[in-house]
Amino acid sequence: MKVQKVLLVCSGNTCRSPMAAALLREIWRRADPGWELQVDSAGTGAFPGLPAAGNAVAAMQARGIDLSGHRSQTVVGLEGYDLVLGMTRAHRDALRTRFPAHADRIFTLAEYAGTGGDLSDPFGGSLEVYEETARALEHLLKAVVERIRREGSGTQ
Repeated sequence: MKVQKVLLVCSGNTCRSPMAAALLREIWRRADPGWELQVDSAGTGAFPGLPAAGNAVAAMQARGIDLSGHRSQTVVGLEGYDLVLGMTRAHRDALRTRFPAHADRIFTLAEYAGTGGDLSDPFGGSLEVYEETARALEHLLKAVVERIRREGSGTQ
């Protein structure tokens, strides 16, 4: 299946998932796979309209990515998404329970990247904690991009 629309999900949609979405867009653009990829983010318990955390903005700014315009949103549906990646098993399981018709396309980010495990929430942490999260996201998302490209081209 060719993935064309991805949703990244965390809890509040102010740290991990907006960082992941911004990084995925950038990694995808650099990979130049030959097709467009729409990337969105949302939170399982987000308060709509909040900006990204200041340290999330700073960590992305250090990578040349502007996250200042991000505003949080809650997950309201999964229709149209080919792939939904939660930051933790709890996110994945909550989404599979809430949207059972889409369970086959819901994974954790690390699971889809082939490593497993959860990505810790940097909320309230120092800039260095956010930098660690960004580095972990970059590593995982590179593997995700390779998997999407491989599966989309039909070579597995």
